[in-house]
Amino acid sequence: MRRKWLLRLLTGYVLFGIAMYIYLYFLHDGTVPDSVKGTAADPSSFMNSREWTLSQEYSTVKNLLFFLATPFEWVFLLGVFFIGLSKKLEDISEGFTKWKAFHTAMYTVTLSLLSFVAMFPFSYASYHFSKLYHISNETFQDWMKDEIINFWVDAIIMVPVFIVLFMLMRKYPKNWWFPAWLLSVPFTVFLLFIQPVVLDPLFNEFSPLQDKELETKILAMAQEAEIPTDHVYQVNKSAETNAMNAYVTGIGSNARIVLWDTTLESLTDEEILFIMAHEISHYREKDIYWGLASYLFLTLLGLYISARVLTRFEQKESLVGFDQSNQLRVLPILLVTWSLLSFAISPVENWVSRTKEVRSDQYALSVTGNEEAAVSTFQKLTLSSLGEMNPPLLVKWFRYGHPPMVERILLISDKE
Repeated sequence: MRRKWLLRLLTGYVLFGIAMYIYLYFLHDGTVPDSVKGTAADPSSFMNSREWTLSQEYSTVKNLLFFLATPFEWVFLLGVFFIGLSKKLEDISEGFTKWKAFHTAMYTVTLSLLSFVAMFPFSYASYHFSKLYHISNETFQDWMKDEIINFWVDAIIMVPVFIVLFMLMRKYPKNWWFPAWLLSVPFTVFLLFIQPVVLDPLFNEFSPLQDKELETKILAMAQEAEIPTDHVYQVNKSAETNAMNAYVTGIGSNARIVLWDTTLESLTDEEILFIMAHEISHYREKDIYWGLASYLFLTLLGLYISARVLTRFEQKESLVGFDQSNQLRVLPILLVTWSLLSFAISPVENWVSRTKEVRSDQYALSVTGNEEAAVSTFQKLTLSSLGEMNPPLLVKWFRYGHPPMVERILLISDKE
């Protein structure tokens, strides 16, 4: 019976992949509406035909990889569970010692390693195409180093999380989801607090902004938004990518304003100030805290739903192969449940995010008063990353936390 379910999953995945390929390559040509022609949002006004073609090709490949990778991970994890590999890993982990924390740690790291290997072709394909289209500057060795660091950072975070989670599942078999959520609140805030000063430096080198005149102008805007920082940082990203970015991150005393060196090298001061005003708007409007509240709410919902799913599965022991939801073998079920929930609500999350991005664009324009710099900034951002000007609807719903560039430029230039 379990093999039959797995066969259905694989068949469904293949059919879904074919459908997404047809949708992305044959049902959407990426051209902009006629109403956009002749405006600042018209790609022909700042891209040549070669750049436009590359943009369309690269965007379509990225979109296809996204829609193939996400459900593949579900199929893989469910496959691990249904073929009995999850139970085997549980038995092996429990064979070393009676210490349950060690069982959980060993199982978590082993499952993470298997997932890393299973998803590696998608990760490598993403790297390969970003290299092929001259977005990435990383050597394979440097890229692999980052992948390994990211694996172990995730593992170091996940191991204590799952040790505590399964401890609560054993102690509170019916209502473990609520104390688990209560403990997730301070843990999430702690991670958000240490990210800029502990986690981010593991991957890149940060240093104070060298252009002090520009820093003074940025800090003046930051002071109005009450961002508690006296410095602007630049990060060495040119060794990795030709894309540009800037952001405000962290909470409390660890808040940081960061500019990629690619941004500093490619944009004028006026364009950089527009970007920073946009990012500062997010902090000013407390978006990071609203995002934290949203994440914690969804965590509560995800834990509750996963508890109900496991309870339902317990009643079908012959199919699923477990009769207690606190067994380590159920971890793939938990991971798939959380991932499915995240995927299902992503269109709503992205819609909310796009609304906030429009607000921040308008704020940045009101602060700088420089429409020309705003438009040129969006055009240069598109070129640097071969961004998609007018993505397919499903791509916009599931991938775009920012409005497509056509919309952003039209809104800024008041020509929509």
